[in-house]
Amino acid sequence: MNTGVHSERNSDRNSKKNIPDENELFDLAELFKVFGDSTRIRILYALYDEERSVSDIAESLNMTQSAVSHQLKILRQAKLVGARRDGKQIFYGLADEHVHTIIQVGREHIEEE
Repeated sequence: MNTGVHSERNSDRNSKKNIPDENELFDLAELFKVFGDSTRIRILYALYDEERSVSDIAESLNMTQSAVSHQLKILRQAKLVGARRDGKQIFYGLADEHVHTIIQVGREHIEEE
């Protein structure tokens, strides 16, 4: 953890103009809550490189389809996962590059010494 003190930089960071409004802070907190469940993180990793169906995700993670569907609903509501229908099959994938970046940066952060 970088604990260097740079008073000028720190005062800029703490100024009110840099703090988002309450609605944005609430939305950001809600987004981070979604990442607070390791099952959802596992599903995001399962979707990291390719779209997959609920049954494929469930099989690869040794979960029930119902449990996967429940978590996918939460991930979709948070706009982290999107869905695409192909005939009768629905395929899920990460919503956009931002989600890839969040996962990648989070992993880099925890791997720092």
